[in-house]
Amino acid sequence: MPDIWLEKVKKGLHIVCNVMELILAAAVLLGIVCSAFHLFRGMPASVNLLGDTKQFQHFLEQIFMLVIGIEFLQMLCKPNADNVMEILIFLVARHMIVGDTTPVEDFVSVISVCLLCVLRRYLHNQKTKDGKEGA
Repeated sequence: MPDIWLEKVKKGLHIVCNVMELILAAAVLLGIVCSAFHLFRGMPASVNLLGDTKQFQHFLEQIFMLVIGIEFLQMLCKPNADNVMEILIFLVARHMIVGDTTPVEDFVSVISVCLLCVLRRYLHNQKTKDGKEGA
Protein backbone atom coordinates (compact mmCIF):
# COMPACT_ATOMS: atom_id res chain seq x y z
CA MET A 1 0.00 0.00 0.00
CA PRO A 2 2.77 2.57 0.76
CA ASP A 3 4.31 1.91 -2.68
CA ILE A 4 1.09 2.96 -4.40
CA TRP A 5 0.97 6.15 -2.31
CA LEU A 6 4.62 6.89 -3.14
CA GLU A 7 4.00 6.42 -6.87
CA LYS A 8 1.00 8.79 -6.70
CA VAL A 9 3.12 11.42 -4.95
CA LYS A 10 5.89 11.04 -7.57
CA LYS A 11 3.36 11.33 -10.38
CA GLY A 12 1.82 14.41 -8.77
CA LEU A 13 5.22 16.07 -8.33
CA HIS A 14 6.07 15.27 -11.94
CA ILE A 15 2.84 16.96 -13.10
CA VAL A 16 3.52 20.01 -10.91
CA CYS A 17 7.06 20.29 -12.31
CA ASN A 18 5.75 20.06 -15.88
CA VAL A 19 3.20 22.79 -15.22
CA MET A 20 5.88 25.01 -13.64
CA GLU A 21 8.15 24.46 -16.66
CA LEU A 22 5.33 25.49 -19.00
CA ILE A 23 4.62 28.61 -16.94
CA LEU A 24 8.30 29.58 -17.02
CA ALA A 25 8.47 28.83 -20.75
CA ALA A 26 5.47 31.12 -21.28
CA ALA A 27 7.21 33.84 -19.25
CA VAL A 28 10.37 33.45 -21.35
CA LEU A 29 8.28 33.61 -24.54
CA LEU A 30 6.57 36.77 -23.32
CA GLY A 31 9.96 38.31 -22.54
CA ILE A 32 11.28 37.41 -26.00
CA VAL A 33 8.23 38.90 -27.74
CA CYS A 34 8.41 42.09 -25.66
CA SER A 35 12.16 42.41 -26.29
CA ALA A 36 11.77 41.89 -30.03
CA PHE A 37 8.94 44.43 -30.17
CA HIS A 38 10.97 46.93 -28.16
CA LEU A 39 14.07 46.37 -30.31
CA PHE A 40 12.35 47.04 -33.61
CA ARG A 41 10.00 49.73 -32.31
CA GLY A 42 12.88 51.65 -30.74
CA MET A 43 14.92 51.61 -33.94
CA PRO A 44 14.01 54.71 -35.94
CA ALA A 45 14.43 54.74 -39.70
CA SER A 46 17.25 57.25 -39.34
CA VAL A 47 19.49 54.81 -37.46
CA ASN A 48 22.47 54.02 -39.62
CA LEU A 49 23.49 50.52 -38.51
CA LEU A 50 26.05 50.10 -41.27
CA GLY A 51 27.64 53.51 -40.75
CA ASP A 52 27.86 53.52 -36.95
CA THR A 53 29.67 50.46 -35.63
CA LYS A 54 28.61 51.09 -32.02
CA GLN A 55 24.93 51.08 -32.97
CA PHE A 56 25.42 47.98 -35.10
CA GLN A 57 27.24 46.21 -32.26
CA HIS A 58 24.42 47.09 -29.86
CA PHE A 59 21.89 45.82 -32.42
CA LEU A 60 23.83 42.53 -32.76
CA GLU A 61 23.93 42.15 -28.96
CA GLN A 62 20.16 42.49 -28.80
CA ILE A 63 19.59 40.06 -31.68
CA PHE A 64 21.91 37.48 -30.12
CA MET A 65 20.11 37.82 -26.81
CA LEU A 66 16.81 37.12 -28.57
CA VAL A 67 18.29 34.09 -30.35
CA ILE A 68 19.70 32.75 -27.08
CA GLY A 69 16.32 33.36 -25.44
CA ILE A 70 14.58 31.40 -28.21
CA GLU A 71 17.06 28.53 -27.85
CA PHE A 72 16.53 28.59 -24.08
CA LEU A 73 12.78 28.41 -24.66
CA GLN A 74 13.29 25.38 -26.89
CA MET A 75 15.40 23.78 -24.19
CA LEU A 76 12.62 24.34 -21.63
CA CYS A 77 10.01 22.83 -23.94
CA LYS A 78 12.11 19.92 -25.21
CA PRO A 79 15.15 19.38 -23.00
CA ASN A 80 17.80 17.34 -24.80
CA ALA A 81 21.53 17.41 -25.45
CA ASP A 82 21.13 18.99 -28.91
CA ASN A 83 19.32 22.03 -27.53
CA VAL A 84 21.87 22.48 -24.75
CA MET A 85 24.73 22.29 -27.28
CA GLU A 86 23.02 24.86 -29.53
CA ILE A 87 22.67 27.28 -26.62
CA LEU A 88 26.34 26.87 -25.72
CA ILE A 89 27.40 27.40 -29.34
CA PHE A 90 25.32 30.59 -29.57
CA LEU A 91 26.70 31.85 -26.25
CA VAL A 92 30.31 31.37 -27.36
CA ALA A 93 29.57 32.87 -30.79
CA ARG A 94 27.89 35.87 -29.18
CA HIS A 95 30.90 36.41 -26.92
CA MET A 96 33.26 36.22 -29.88
CA ILE A 97 31.26 38.40 -32.26
CA VAL A 98 29.84 41.04 -29.95
CA GLY A 99 32.42 41.15 -27.19
CA ASP A 100 35.61 43.14 -27.25
CA THR A 101 38.01 40.21 -27.47
CA THR A 102 41.66 39.65 -28.20
CA PRO A 103 42.85 37.39 -31.03
CA VAL A 104 43.75 34.71 -28.47
CA GLU A 105 40.22 34.84 -27.00
CA ASP A 106 38.79 34.63 -30.53
CA PHE A 107 40.96 31.58 -31.22
CA VAL A 108 39.81 29.90 -28.01
CA SER A 109 36.20 30.72 -28.91
CA VAL A 110 36.60 29.18 -32.37
CA ILE A 111 38.14 26.05 -30.85
CA SER A 112 35.29 25.93 -28.32
CA VAL A 113 32.64 26.16 -31.04
CA CYS A 114 34.43 23.44 -33.03
CA LEU A 115 34.57 21.17 -29.99
CA LEU A 116 30.91 21.79 -29.18
CA CYS A 117 29.94 20.99 -32.79
CA VAL A 118 32.00 17.78 -32.72
CA LEU A 119 30.47 16.80 -29.38
CA ARG A 120 26.99 17.57 -30.67
CA ARG A 121 27.62 15.45 -33.78
CA TYR A 122 28.98 12.63 -31.61
CA LEU A 123 25.95 12.72 -29.31
CA HIS A 124 23.60 12.82 -32.29
CA ASN A 125 25.36 9.87 -33.96
CA GLN A 126 25.38 7.96 -30.67
CA LYS A 127 21.63 8.52 -30.28
CA THR A 128 21.02 7.35 -33.86
CA LYS A 129 23.26 4.32 -33.34
CA ASP A 130 21.48 3.38 -30.11
CA GLY A 131 18.11 3.76 -31.82
CA LYS A 132 19.12 1.42 -34.64
CA GLU A 133 20.49 -1.18 -32.25
CA GLY A 134 17.24 -1.25 -30.30
CA ALA A 135 15.11 -1.81 -33.43
